[in-house]
Amino acid sequence: MKLKNNLAIILKNGIELSSSGTTGLQKKIYQSPFKLKNANKVARECQQISSKSKVYTVCKMEHAGGLLAQTLPAFEVGAEVNIENFNAYKFCKKIKNFTHSHLTPNHAKAIRLTKSFKNLDLKNIWITCGSEPIDWDLIADFVKKGCTFMVNWGMTEVGPCAINTVFKDLEKVYEYKKKSIKGNLMGDITYCDTKIKNSTLHIKGNISVHEDKWFDTKDLVKINKDNHFYIQGRSE
Repeated sequence: MKLKNNLAIILKNGIELSSSGTTGLQKKIYQSPFKLKNANKVARECQQISSKSKVYTVCKMEHAGGLLAQTLPAFEVGAEVNIENFNAYKFCKKIKNFTHSHLTPNHAKAIRLTKSFKNLDLKNIWITCGSEPIDWDLIADFVKKGCTFMVNWGMTEVGPCAINTVFKDLEKVYEYKKKSIKGNLMGDITYCDTKIKNSTLHIKGNISVHEDKWFDTKDLVKINKDNHFYIQGRSE
């Protein structure tokens, strides 16, 4: 009951969240109810979250990945949400009871190291993975288990699901890997306006806290000939 009340208050009043601190000190960034509503809609659309979904949240709720990627969007439409501290062994045991989960690459690597991973069945489960670079072998290893695996890029300022790519079969994984360029895949589907200026990615849209103003993410980004976005570092 306390969780539901807290999430309902966030939807009504907005919330301040800490940035990742990639460039040094973390910043408190206010997420308005308007921004949350738009970002939630996009998150549900790109991850096929509905009122019938069952979300298993294991990322920290203090940051955008834990709260905004799946938890709040699912709660808003009445979906089941279960929040626990991450434990790789517990994840393998419980995940079949859910339809969606958001992982960091380090979470995914820890799960892959468990003995349970060898026989883990992830059919009909949606795994979203982001916040850090994701290597191709990790993507392939999870897709082999039958899940839908979404490589996702977002920022506290921008929204949890801004650029992503969904992998459902190994053929697509290998195809994208073959076409890859220097850096780490962000995705090829965008949910905001984008432009590259002075080698950094700028975005604009109603999922951003800056709404109709261009925001410099400070991420050094290049786009290959197939319109796949790759992050190559930070400008500061």
